[in-house]
Amino acid sequence: MNLFGDALSWIFDGSHWGGPSGIDTRILQHLWVTFAAVGIAAVLAIPIGILIGHTGRGRLVVVALAGAVRAVPTLGLLTLLGLWLGIGVEAPLLALVALGFPSLLAGAYAGIESADAGAVDAARAIGLSEWQIVTRVEIPLGADVLIGGLRAATLQVVATATLAAYISDTGLGRYLFAGLKSRDYPQMLAGALLVAALALLLDLALGAVQRASRGHTRAHGSQTRDPAGAAPSKG
Repeated sequence: MNLFGDALSWIFDGSHWGGPSGIDTRILQHLWVTFAAVGIAAVLAIPIGILIGHTGRGRLVVVALAGAVRAVPTLGLLTLLGLWLGIGVEAPLLALVALGFPSLLAGAYAGIESADAGAVDAARAIGLSEWQIVTRVEIPLGADVLIGGLRAATLQVVATATLAAYISDTGLGRYLFAGLKSRDYPQMLAGALLVAALALLLDLALGAVQRASRGHTRAHGSQTRDPAGAAPSKG
């Protein structure tokens, strides 16, 4: 039996598309869980990372806590949250937020720390406030690294979001668990292929954004090294 061929046939079978359990619906659910988890994690992690990178304070404590969160098995955390919150999307969403938090935090503070010290000193010399230095100098110069953290977090979350189906009927992971239960191995492999393809597409998209940010960073860096030519007016 050609398992790979059977999996592809399962994917392209028109009866598996459309409706509340169709592949298209499952893809949208998977993307929703992924973007929601990464978005919440970004709102929490990026400001903290920027503050640490700019001030240099509290890095060891926060990094240690983030490392501890990273060490927690996602499936174990998901099970505990499921027992606490019950069946639904809330438990997997919180578990995925915890998964994406460390990469976003590391990308944020590493990006700010990577900003050219000369450019930061030049910005201070022309009288920019600390907020202006962060928003006009450090974030643009560190955007490549920051987006790298976002890219890593997104790939981790989109792959692990298959576990959302463990306690809720959500996403592409449903095909893996349903196939395992019924020993429908083509369905299991089809689900895995769909998750891999989705992760690859997101990686390509974010990779393109990251490459574009590098060109912008180089251009911005050359400007900020020339205070006379790059000094934005205060306000």
